[in-house]
Amino acid sequence: MPIRFRLTAAFAAAFILVLLVSGLFVYLRLRADLDDAIDAELRARSSAVVEFVGRNGPEVASSTPLEDPEESFVQVFDVDGRLLDGAGTARLPVLSPSELDTALTRSTWVERAVPGVDGNARILARSAVSDEPVVVVVGQSLVDRDDALRDVRYSIAVGGPVAVAAASLMGYWLARLGLTPVEEMRRTAGDISTQRTGKRLPLPMANDEIRRLGETLNDMLDRLEGSFERERRFVSDASHELRTPIAVAKTELEGALRTGDFGPDVGEAIKAAIEECDSLGQLAEDLLVLARTDEAGGGLALLLEPLPVRALLDGVRDRFIDRAASHGRDIVVEAHGAEVVLGDRVRLRQALGNLVDNALRHGDGAVALRSSRAGDLVAVDVSDEGRGFAPDVADRAFDRFARGDHERARAGAGLGLAIVRALADAHGGQAAIVAHDPDDGQGATVRVTLPIAPP
Repeated sequence: MPIRFRLTAAFAAAFILVLLVSGLFVYLRLRADLDDAIDAELRARSSAVVEFVGRNGPEVASSTPLEDPEESFVQVFDVDGRLLDGAGTARLPVLSPSELDTALTRSTWVERAVPGVDGNARILARSAVSDEPVVVVVGQSLVDRDDALRDVRYSIAVGGPVAVAAASLMGYWLARLGLTPVEEMRRTAGDISTQRTGKRLPLPMANDEIRRLGETLNDMLDRLEGSFERERRFVSDASHELRTPIAVAKTELEGALRTGDFGPDVGEAIKAAIEECDSLGQLAEDLLVLARTDEAGGGLALLLEPLPVRALLDGVRDRFIDRAASHGRDIVVEAHGAEVVLGDRVRLRQALGNLVDNALRHGDGAVALRSSRAGDLVAVDVSDEGRGFAPDVADRAFDRFARGDHERARAGAGLGLAIVRALADAHGGQAAIVAHDPDDGQGATVRVTLPIAPP
């Protein structure tokens, strides 16, 4: 889940918790305030009734003025629990004899439903002295309080989800706004490669944690670029300097071989040394090509010209046909169209030659070079009838110095396919393995796609 969604969810959860706590606090506080107001009103009313009864007697309690006769009531009882007089809608006794006995000694609060009064009623009973002790009971309907609390509950139930939705949208917008610099850094980091190391991560204006993270990563990129540059210079210089002594050693060995003034064992040793010189020379040449590709940022200098694909494949076949025949194998070309690509003749022959050399070294059976048109591209497939690539090798076959298992890695430095991909990329094409299952009996197929030459 993206981090902005997680932040939004966390913000919404925190907001819901705050809303629930604050809503509960407001509800309970409002209820307590309303109850306090009702109790204060009942105390004042009971005091007025007690004073009225003390002056005029209990039989005239019904003359006591009430603010709201439909929502309030007054009753007066003697010590035996008989209802002496009353006012309001409550005509029947609202307290039990035991509650009346308690009210003679102390004020008594009761909350219950009363016949003739809407909803529950809040009741206060206290003693008064007229000619004899009596109990004065005053009550107030709680319907207004309950209606107010119901409105608050409804507002919280309806307004709460709306507030949560609005807050979540605001939280998502703020999270997205806050993570915009991180997303810009991610996109820029995706564009940075070993060939394009000059770019740096954009830094936000604010001097915050994200800016400090970007500065740290840019410092790391500076160090990596320096390391890559030193590595490229070393490989380029080493491969360039190695070519001359290797060539000299090979020339001296070939001269010694031509003299013939040695025994058979020495001759075989000289031939083996010459082969090793050829291998070292090819390795130095491959390293130099890769180093120049890196230095050019993937844009190796090429001598581009229109090249008929059939002639290009025939040239590669002619180069390796004797070697294939010496091992009882064949190289076939299947190019039925007249496709023409725009490329560097030497570099393309080197790339396709690496594929054929790889097939002859590690494959089996006939090697096939096939071309086909695919839109504005020409696909050249080089196939053999061997075991193919193992799955773990196929995933890294184009990496530099990638080696397979012992059987396939018995020769070569692991740079052949890396050279193929580098040269394909330099031409604006691609190189990929399209068939490599060792169990299907189809061998290995490597495809190089190249752009069609403009008319």
